[in-house]
Amino acid sequence: MELESIIPLLKATKDASLAVRKLSDAQRARLLNSLADKVLANTANIITENQKDLVLMDDADPKKDRLLLTEKRIVDLAQSLRDVAALPDPTGEVLLEKTIEQGMSLQKLTVPLGVVGVIYESRPNVTLDVASLCLRSGNACVLKGGKEAHFSNTYLVGLIHESLMEIGIDWSAVMLLPTDRKFVNELLMATQYVDIIIPRGSEGLIQFVRKNSLVPTIETGAGVCHTYVEKTADLEKAKNIVVNAKVSRPAACNALDTVIVDAAVAAEFLPTLKDDFIKWNVEVFADEVSYDILKNAEYPFLQKAEPEDFGREFLDYKCSIKVVEGFDAALNHIHNFSSCHSEAIISKNAEAIEIFLNEVDAAAVYANASTRFTDGGVFALGAEIGISTQKLHARGPFALEKLVTEKWVVRGDGQIRA
Repeated sequence: MELESIIPLLKATKDASLAVRKLSDAQRARLLNSLADKVLANTANIITENQKDLVLMDDADPKKDRLLLTEKRIVDLAQSLRDVAALPDPTGEVLLEKTIEQGMSLQKLTVPLGVVGVIYESRPNVTLDVASLCLRSGNACVLKGGKEAHFSNTYLVGLIHESLMEIGIDWSAVMLLPTDRKFVNELLMATQYVDIIIPRGSEGLIQFVRKNSLVPTIETGAGVCHTYVEKTADLEKAKNIVVNAKVSRPAACNALDTVIVDAAVAAEFLPTLKDDFIKWNVEVFADEVSYDILKNAEYPFLQKAEPEDFGREFLDYKCSIKVVEGFDAALNHIHNFSSCHSEAIISKNAEAIEIFLNEVDAAAVYANASTRFTDGGVFALGAEIGISTQKLHARGPFALEKLVTEKWVVRGDGQIRA
């Protein structure tokens, strides 16, 4: 029978959240370690289910790499579960403690958010990341995955349900919603049952949620990431960093989108990208200066940049190149086109580096390193729900310590207010 409404599912998760909140720190950690054991023990089955999803996606789609679960990636997912289990409990922390004039004692404590709703696309690893972070922080969660990962997500959530029921928690504490998009609006209106919505995916998805949700939203924004090769840069290091930032996982939000090159080194630097970019068939959208340089270097995958190629998240083996006259012009370009995700400078000028790190407005800023490092696991946060590019509550890798809110606890002895 076709489901007409997800409200009964959301209510079940809201009810189950009370039991999750009561779990002790040790119980939450044991739950995740048990889940890690199940993931490893079922590696072959996970790969089988994942293959059912993979055969439905075009091999030429760069997002297929996001969907893929290999034995190595499954091992990494299990380790991530253990890493999250080993993190300190973010709840119950005393943020402030004092006695006020009326003789009452006040404490400000961290407490779980309640029910966390996450809408995401073709990334089954997000299923385990979100569930582990939510459960570890005493939250229940509602997962709205994309149809591209239906078989993978369904199997993984089945393992989560087994682990929950083994410790006496209703499986509804982690709810996988139907993939049908008709239920998205209902989820965004469910203020009675869901405490926060986190969209993770394309800019279109994020903007849709932002415009239509009555439930408070934390954005995990699109990544329009720049790497600026400043005139004093070690050009060999710059080449390696630019290539890594572009080709290591081009469909990731922390992958490079625009190379900014100082005019003083453009003629020398840009041809050094040729061999590595050819190897990966990187399509380059070049401004006038860089187009001439790469054309003379006989770079084959070359297009003249249009205005919309700057500020564009490619999520593919594609990038734009902008040649600038000096440091200030580079900062101005980033200011105009950045999505405030991850930005990098390659330079040997210590003063320029410090100005860049202090003045560029982004969730993560880098000196002489690839933007590909912006990641909750790499930052020793265990895992992440996404990279937040907004400025309220959470920014950067959105991980365990941000899945809490605050509660004031007031202890009195009969005081009344005049």
